[in-house]
Amino acid sequence: MNNPTFSYVLLLFLLIFTCLCELIAKAEEADTKLYIIYLGHKPHDDHELITDSHHDILGQVIGSKEEGKKIMVYSYRHGFSGFAAKLTDTQAKQIREFPGVIGVIQNQIYKTHTTRSWDFLGLSKSDPNNLLNKTNQGDGIIIGVVDTGIWGDLEGFNDKELGPILSRWKGSCKSEANFNATKHCNKKIIGARWYIKGLMEEYKLNQTMVEKSYNLSPLDEDGHGTHVAYTAAGSYVCWINKVDGETYLGGADALAAIDDAIKDVVDIISASVGFNGRVFSEVDFERLLGIGSFHAVSHGIPVVAAGGNTGAEPNTIGNVSPWIITVAARNEDRDIVTPSTLGNNNTILVSFYFYY
Repeated sequence: MNNPTFSYVLLLFLLIFTCLCELIAKAEEADTKLYIIYLGHKPHDDHELITDSHHDILGQVIGSKEEGKKIMVYSYRHGFSGFAAKLTDTQAKQIREFPGVIGVIQNQIYKTHTTRSWDFLGLSKSDPNNLLNKTNQGDGIIIGVVDTGIWGDLEGFNDKELGPILSRWKGSCKSEANFNATKHCNKKIIGARWYIKGLMEEYKLNQTMVEKSYNLSPLDEDGHGTHVAYTAAGSYVCWINKVDGETYLGGADALAAIDDAIKDVVDIISASVGFNGRVFSEVDFERLLGIGSFHAVSHGIPVVAAGGNTGAEPNTIGNVSPWIITVAARNEDRDIVTPSTLGNNNTILVSFYFYY
């Protein structure tokens, strides 16, 4: 004889089990992180086909190619092949086992770096025998600056006596939000882009939150990018890629900036940003800036990056990849000395260093 109580209990158990499965699935979906899937050198120059292959990879773990497109944040396809996507840890582990996948790297946060490398290297334009004058002040060189943006209406960025923009230049300068291309771009600043999607995913920011907190254009509200660009190209052409716009930069965004810099045909990249944690290996393909700079150099574009502002302790240099040109910070202008009078009326000089 059938037991109705048992049937009700079984039905209730199945309902609870189904609900739990749905809750677990939703919780895992909500617990996505931004991962960068690194695939190495691009296989060909058909950029649309490369992006399509990225969608195919995501489709295999998400269930469909269309769903894969929705979770992709960036497709890197100009200087190298790879993509950034919102994945759960389980999905990231699945992709790690796919053939052709070199690395699956969780997004990283970099910090802006600055020091007085220009003066330290002795690159004064008044010295007729220095490197600047021997190379005709860098005439005809397009500098790609990956930083916090640009404020172009400074006297040092005027384009007086500059010739036409080089025909090999593939980039552009467009007006966006409060960035006026007519005002901020000229024959000195010939291009500007901005990137923030990686930072949005890292901190789970929606569009409304971002619009309240960030200037969604290449305009520099931090000042660091303008300072770096002015140091590199002020008064002496310059292209700027704004990454996030604050002192902390998303690694996925920096990769996108470098990928576009390769496409736009810059001659050299300045990336005055770096990792603030300890680095224990010179060649570490878990470092996103190292990956991007590696492919820039392989395309004949030197990359210059700051050594960092931390230390002085072992393993505190922010950029150690052997293909990056790095100048370390030093205690010049950071060594503060002050006299201190003791209880016995003896005066000594007390020294301490300022760093961050």
